[in-house]
This record gives sequence, C-alpha cells and structure tokens, in this order.
Amino acid sequence: MSCKSTKVAPSVDFDHSCSDSVEYLTLNFGPFETVHRWRRLPPCDEFVGARRSKHTVVAYRDAIYVFGGDNGKNMLNDLLRFDVKDCSWCRAFTTGTPPAPRYHHSAVVYGSSMFVFGGYTGDIYSNSNLKNKNDLFEYKFATGQWTEWKVEGSLPVARSAHGATVYSDKLWIFAGYDGNARLNDMWTISLQDREHACWEEIDQSGEIPPSCCNFPVAVCRDKMFVFSGQSGAKITNNLFQFEFKGHMWTRIPTEHLLRGSPPPPQRRYGHTMVAFDRHLYVFGGAADNTLPNELHCYDVDSQTWEVIHPSLDSEMPSGRLFHAAAVIQDAMYIFGGTVDNNVRSGEMYRFQFSCYPKCTLHEDYGKLWENRQFCDVEFILGEREERVLGHIAIVTARCQWLRKKILQAWDRQRQKTKQESSEESDEGAGGGPRDIPAGNRPSGTQPLLEVAIREAEAQPFEVLMQFLYTDKIQYPRRGHVQDVLLIMDVYKLALSFKLSRLEQLCVQYIEASVDLQNVLSVCENANKLQLDQLKEHCLNFVVKESHFNQVIMTKEFEHLSTPLIVEIVRRKQQPPPRLYSDQPVDIGTSLVQDMKAYLEGGGLEFCDIILLLDGHPRPAHKAILAARSSYFEAMFRSFMPEDGQVNISIGEMVPSKQAFESMLRYIYYGDVNMPPEDSLYLFAAPYYYGFSNNRLQAYCKQNLEMNVTVENVLQILEAADKTQALDMKKHCLHIIVHQFIKVSKLPNLRSLSQLLLLDIIESLATHISDKQCAEMGSDI
Repeated sequence: MSCKSTKVAPSVDFDHSCSDSVEYLTLNFGPFETVHRWRRLPPCDEFVGARRSKHTVVAYRDAIYVFGGDNGKNMLNDLLRFDVKDCSWCRAFTTGTPPAPRYHHSAVVYGSSMFVFGGYTGDIYSNSNLKNKNDLFEYKFATGQWTEWKVEGSLPVARSAHGATVYSDKLWIFAGYDGNARLNDMWTISLQDREHACWEEIDQSGEIPPSCCNFPVAVCRDKMFVFSGQSGAKITNNLFQFEFKGHMWTRIPTEHLLRGSPPPPQRRYGHTMVAFDRHLYVFGGAADNTLPNELHCYDVDSQTWEVIHPSLDSEMPSGRLFHAAAVIQDAMYIFGGTVDNNVRSGEMYRFQFSCYPKCTLHEDYGKLWENRQFCDVEFILGEREERVLGHIAIVTARCQWLRKKILQAWDRQRQKTKQESSEESDEGAGGGPRDIPAGNRPSGTQPLLEVAIREAEAQPFEVLMQFLYTDKIQYPRRGHVQDVLLIMDVYKLALSFKLSRLEQLCVQYIEASVDLQNVLSVCENANKLQLDQLKEHCLNFVVKESHFNQVIMTKEFEHLSTPLIVEIVRRKQQPPPRLYSDQPVDIGTSLVQDMKAYLEGGGLEFCDIILLLDGHPRPAHKAILAARSSYFEAMFRSFMPEDGQVNISIGEMVPSKQAFESMLRYIYYGDVNMPPEDSLYLFAAPYYYGFSNNRLQAYCKQNLEMNVTVENVLQILEAADKTQALDMKKHCLHIIVHQFIKVSKLPNLRSLSQLLLLDIIESLATHISDKQCAEMGSDI
C-alpha cells in the first residue's frame, strides 16, 4: 500500500500528539481525500482581491485570512477571506483604521484575534516614503474591528521580513531587516492584557542563528524552528531550534544523515514552513536562482528529512517565493507568491497531510538495549575482561562478524557440555541452536553464552552495541576531545567488525567535530590507530589558509610527534593532488533491512520460541517479540511456557496465516504493507499485543476504508465474518449487491460458505425494489 494510492478520511480518530497513545480507531467509509494530494482550489478573483506576494495568511476556524502584500505595483492592506468548506472567496468585513499598506510584515492568531506586526510601507510605485515599521495591530474576527496597540517603553527596532509566532500567550518576534542590516535579536510581548503590555528583549544563548531575513518560523513540540533564509555570505541550509523555556538555540546537526539518505533542502529564502503533528513542511522559495516546488518534510523525533512524493492525481503548484501558508485540520493551504518572470499569483492550493503515528521500531529496540531484559549473551572485553550483556537475536541480525563469534562460542559450549555429561550429550540437552529445536530452550534454563572479544574495550563496544539496536550513535559534545577520541575507537571497531554503516556514521561525526582546539589530538590519535582517512582530513584542516597560523601557535603543536610535524610542514609547502573516486560508497544495511532478512530466514538457527498458529509452528525470537510487544514481554518475564510454545490469537480470533505473517513483519521491522483482508484480522492487534502506539491500526484502517474492491471483496467478506467485524461485513455486502454482475463472475464466489451465500442472497433481496420484483415476476 504505497502513499501514492492511499486515502485519508478528513477527520482522524486518534491522538497524534502522544506517541504512547493507543486509542481505539473506528472504521468509516467516506468521503475521503487522497494522502499527499495537491489540489488547486478556486483562485482569488481580481474583483475580490489582487494577485500578490510578500503577504501573510492565517487560519481561523474554517477560513484562511490573507492580509497585505504587493501586487507588483502597489502595496496592499486589504483583508481577504477564503472559506475552506465551500471554497469561496470574499472580502472580510472590517471596521476601524487598518494598518497602512505593507509587505514583509508578520501575522499570527491568538484567541479570536489576528495580530499584525511591522513590515515595509510606503509607495513602491513612486519610490517615496519607504520605511520599516514596528507597529502592532489587532483584528478581531468576531467584530471585524482593527485596533492599533500603543505600547509604552522600549520597542523592537522597526523591521520587515522577520519571523513571528505565538507561544505561551505571547507574541515572539525574531530577526528580520531594519533597512540597513539584517538582525538576529528577539522580542516578546504578552497578548493577554493590552493595557499593561510591554515589549521585552530576550537574552538568547546557545548557537544563535546568523542575522537573517525572509525565513519562516514554526512551532512544534514546544520549540520554535527556523530554517535557512537570507543571511548574506553566511547563508546555509541549517535548521535551528529555540527552547522557549531556557531561551536556548541549538543548530540541529545533519552529520547523522548517511550518504544515500535524503539530505536537507538546499539553502533558500522566501519559502514557507508549517508544523503538523511531529513534522515540519518546507515548500518553495528561491534556491540558488531556481524556484523548486518539492515539498520537504522534517521529522522532529527522528531528526530526518524526506521529500514528499505527491499522489498520482495531484495538481502541483509551480515553484514560487514570498507566498504564504497555513494549516487547517489535516491540510496545508498555500496562497499567492511570485512565480516565473516576476508574476504575482492569485492561486490557492491545498495539500493533504498524512497522519500516521510514528514508527517506534528503533525506540523499542533501544529500550531493549537500555533495560537489558532477556539477555542471553555476555561479551567479555579487552585485557580487563569487562562484561557487556546483549541479545543474540539483535547482534546476529546486524553483524556477521559477531555472528561468527557467537557460533564459535556455541560450538565450544557444546563440546564442553559433551565432555561433562555423556548422558546429556545423548539426549541433545545443552547444545547450540543447530542441535536443539527452536522453542526447546526456555528462558532461565540456559546460562548466558560467554563470548570473548579481546580487541574491544567496553566503552566503544557499548557505543557499537547501541548502534546495532538503534542505527544511531550519541552525537559527541561539541569541543569535547574525549568524546571525539571515543568515536574514533568506535570507528576502529566498525572497521574490524565490517560495519559499513557505522564506519560512515563515525567518519561524518568526527569530521564534523574537528575544530582548531582538537584537530591535533584527533590527528595524532588517527595516526596511532592507523585511520588514514581521518588523518588525511585533519592534515587538510590544519594546512588550510585560515587555520594554519592559529594551529601552529598552540601548545599542542609544540608537543606533536616529529613525523607529524614534518608531514604538516611538507603538506603546507606542497599540497598533494586531490584524488576523486568514482567508486560508490558502501553505506551498509539498515536496521530495517537486517531485521527483514532475519525474519525471512537469516535468523532461523537462532530461534528460541515457537509460535503456534492453529497448531502450525512458526519459530521466532523472544527478545524481538518482547521488545515490540508488552504482551510478549510480560509473558516471557512471568509466565514463560515450559515447552517454549505460545498459541497465537487476537482475543478470541485466530488470524489467517497470511495475516499472522503480516503481523510478524510489523513486529520485526515495522512493515505496514499488507492486503486489506490482513488488515481486518490485525485491526485489534495493537491493543491485544500492546504495541507502543496504534501505527499498525491506523494503516489497517486506511487500508480497509480505501482498498476494498470488487476483486478482493469476497476475501474481505470472509475475514469480516470470521472476525465479527459487522460494519465491514455490511460494507462488503453493499459493494457485492451494487456490483453483483461483476462479483458473480469471481471464482471465489463458489468457495464461500453456505451461510455467507445466504447473507448475499438476503442482501440482494432487500436491495431489489417491489417494482423490480414485479418486472421479474412478469418475465416468468
């Protein structure tokens, strides 16, 4: 079920704000909107309002309000209203004195009012009276009244092209352009009490974004985000987040994004960014003299970017800048902007978000690592023989090198057991996975398997283990040499263990962490560990024109080994030619890919539990089941069956073999693609098995609502009857009756049970009108 063909009901019945929320979803059957579909809505007619750019839009209830901007000749101060339900435009009712015509201002909604701050005013046609403003206006939606707030005390410098948002009953203003220079100051004002309101400048800390303008801001998860914008020579595609409570800025790193994974959007200005659920959506803007029209999505939880592929029936907006965007319910609306050839647009577009709860696969396996429950292997590390616990299933799925070590340890354990007890040897007890049938090694009866790894120390090995479970490593603290040296040790292990993905992560982290203070320490360590790629990076960093003099004047340079000093001096005198490789970079396999291969047979010899489906055995892995399901976690902790066999059902219902395999794919590697009939069996699985959230059920819901067709309706009818899903059974019978000529030709019809055939006949009889009965009678 690809995102291009799925559809979503306009109202969603579950809570996305809490990842642990597992509320019960109910099926409904329309009307639906296709997920990730762009739709072109009626444009604004010229007699209602001009085409424009550099304006603002805000959402209030079921309407979009457009204020100000410019039409290419004049600045505007009209207020337009677009009703999203009946897709109609009108001029909003206003009374009082509105703000002067302006563009590059900001507008936010608080309570039942819109607040407009600052912007650029004057006559652009005659190029007179042009100036930035720092005034604040309120528009009350209920009465249409415009009022200017006269604020005493210090004021923000007049500005335009700034960012603005509302948080904790306050308006927050950040950066912009004052007519002479770009800014990066921040001001706030309470919107609760007009009489006592005053502006307050915020003392910001942390990695404050460079002075910038023409950028968007969005609030998600109690943080404000700023992406790219115009900042002169310093323009980047960095994403920054601001903590409202501590007034702390952080640049969100991209070093964890592997080559081959979607990069952040290229640097740009005049774009929009809105927040929905746990995502930020970036659209449009001018990116290095182009006007791209891809929609980029940033996941705040996983800190990853992706480009959203529009549905096949989308009406895509062209690239544009200085447009404006707002969110109503589960859709984004984009209006206006400057398109090709400096033309102003009057178009309105709607984009349908998808609302699936996040995938918790990496988190669930991460918790298994942190809790160390159900561990069945103990690694004995280095000369000091430090011990680290782990899970054979995860380790052998992710790392072939460690897999061989575990198999060797099992062989040694088997040989030792044979020597100790010939009787036990005859019975096959105490053997490795190749001797004992899966499921006959119940928890508690087996001692931990000990695996010695002399070439690894505990601290870097634990970082490596964290990667095996989560596909991530902790980002080193900026400027902390010890953190960088630790990741270098991890990198050495990754090379030894042939973990390409971890190798690449370590290199990216280290190269991003090298600075003037730590470069010589990192270089010396790379030389000692024979990490030539990192040593090369450090040498190039040192001899760089802007770095060289500062580095050689440090105390660390005085204590550097003579061979390294010689290398640095020679490289400065005669830089080596740059070598370019056409070889593709091996980015290794991901957690999802490895767990998929493990389920599909790669982990068969390490199975330690038997799942019985209607008496048929399916070998599986306890640690994986326990990590992903609180039902299995509680069972294995407290009620582990002595024979290592577990009967599978969902409540009173036993799922089909096909649906059960779909559920295992979800458990092992988070897969949610399945036939609609499987979705019906698994609709209640998140509750019965205690998954972290209702992601699986949300996909089942969509799959059922939108993918019941004439071709599969009989299979789904059978599944609905078996699962007692009466609303779905009624829906299937409705389709069968209205498409009976087509359904009657399906071979599956003949294999239906007698009771279901009677249900179809009864539905047909109810559907046929008295007139049709009379006509049929006259033909006899």
